[in-house]
Amino acid sequence: MPTIGDWHDLAVRSGTVVRAELNETARHPAFRLWIDFGELGQLQSSAKITDLYDAQELPGTQVIAVTGFEPMRVAGFRSDVLVLGVMTEHGVVLLRPDRAVPPGSEIA
Repeated sequence: MPTIGDWHDLAVRSGTVVRAELNETARHPAFRLWIDFGELGQLQSSAKITDLYDAQELPGTQVIAVTGFEPMRVAGFRSDVLVLGVMTEHGVVLLRPDRAVPPGSEIA
């Protein structure tokens, strides 16, 4: 069972999507995202959010993501972070700040 210490090894941060494209090699529809996390730099994520979002509308969007994972490969794409969203019957709704915040800000 995970402990609070496990949580402290990770960080939940805000980021700003700088680029998004369809990952055509993924088994399930997904976007390749490049996200600016300020001092952490630009990190990547594979996100299954294609039901409610278009790749063209995502750049400039702020998202909330879990950082600190070891990178993994998803359909040939390096994924560094887990972008957070809420599962609904229509697809995943992104978690986002309701006001602009600096990229890389820690979530309290």
